[in-house]
Amino acid sequence: MRKALLALLLAVSTTAAFAQEKTFELKLSHWVPASHPLQKALEDWGAAVEKASSGTIKSRVYPAQQLGKAFDHYDMARDGIADVTYVNPGYQPGRFPVIGAGELPFLMSDAKGGSMGLDAWYRKYADKEMKDVKFCLAFIHSPSSFHSRTKKIVVPDDIKGMKIRPADATIANFVTLLGGTNVQSSAPEVRDIIERGVADAVTFPWGSLVLFGIDKVTKFQMDAPLYVTTFVFVINKDKYNDMSERQKKAIDDNCNTEAAGRVGELWGKFEDSGLDKVKAEAGQDVYQLTAEQTALWKKASEPLIKTWGDGVRKAGVDPDAALTELRASLTKYNALTP
Repeated sequence: MRKALLALLLAVSTTAAFAQEKTFELKLSHWVPASHPLQKALEDWGAAVEKASSGTIKSRVYPAQQLGKAFDHYDMARDGIADVTYVNPGYQPGRFPVIGAGELPFLMSDAKGGSMGLDAWYRKYADKEMKDVKFCLAFIHSPSSFHSRTKKIVVPDDIKGMKIRPADATIANFVTLLGGTNVQSSAPEVRDIIERGVADAVTFPWGSLVLFGIDKVTKFQMDAPLYVTTFVFVINKDKYNDMSERQKKAIDDNCNTEAAGRVGELWGKFEDSGLDKVKAEAGQDVYQLTAEQTALWKKASEPLIKTWGDGVRKAGVDPDAALTELRASLTKYNALTP
């Protein structure tokens, strides 16, 4: 009888505590189409948080730059224009130098393991580098490469004189290093700038190549694991701090390395499926690199490590130690390129 009474009192007190909590409806913002796998990833994230918070934290996803431009998503979370945003740190060169290590060529081999390795490593640095927001998780897409309208890109010298839309700051540095010219644009704008001849080529993953219609304006498709792009989910600090401890735990339990792996895996499968779709299209020249050609690309990319290191050192971080830690983390999650 006493146990039953205690259980009843506990249930009543717990219900009362829940009733005192504020109810939140979070605005989750991203800048790709609603048909992109990121939409489902954010919907799943929001559903998991809602369940963990006993329904007190609901959410709505705003796709396709509805709340703001792709380049602005970090500041949108900082300023409360959105509560949770999807950010490409490489869209703002020099602002987030540490996480740029994930952009170094020929580093990561797998979307799920690479996402988990990157996330586990970056948590040590996120509070300082992204101090304006609450860091949630970091992830990548599948390893990707060049897609060209004008000519077949086989060796690094082929980039000379070309106009390239780079995926991130590191690839932009690479293009400059190889004698090319960078054309900056967000992902939704890429097809247009290639179609109009503003850019000759782009670095882009396979599934998104099809989703954004870029396969309709490019012909020469390099099938090589040249690079990945790093991404993060970040949260408005004021909104998070306004939550109860139980609600914060519901957020924290979905802002971890395991959650990063789920996002990376979902997106990775989507991107990998695009390769066969492009191969099946008439008029496409999908080609792989020889071992000798790959060696040339790896050799040409070596200066990027120093460039990244110089930027990181200015931020007060030891680049050698940081890169060693990242390689170890990727090895742990079976995602380090041999």
